[in-house]
Amino acid sequence: MKIRPALPHEGQVILDLILALAIYEKEPDAAKATLEQINAAFFCEHPAVFCDFIEDDSGAIVGFATWFLNYSTWTGTHGIYLEDLFVLPAARGNGYGKALLVHLAKICVERGYHRFQWWVLNWNEPSIEF
Repeated sequence: MKIRPALPHEGQVILDLILALAIYEKEPDAAKATLEQINAAFFCEHPAVFCDFIEDDSGAIVGFATWFLNYSTWTGTHGIYLEDLFVLPAARGNGYGKALLVHLAKICVERGYHRFQWWVLNWNEPSIEF
């Protein structure tokens, strides 16, 4: 497996994964972001939101994490807020979700961030157990 940042020509892939996540969360109509908005947010000169893809051994994208920085006034440091973590259903059970979490935790350690936050829906038992 390989984890890498999304590239500017992959805005549609981000959008497709967001829709797949929205369908999984039983809210497909709530996913209203457009390709133009995704490209403007993730691939501008100074982005405030980031996306990392995880690929299987064949190079196919099987999941993603979207995240942004938060800030702790108590520690005086940034942290990561994980907005979305999603692995395609057919690829689950192969360690991709855990690998994305470890990847983001390493970013926190490398950059001296003191906080890594993620919230899941209260009905999402698989994610809560994960």
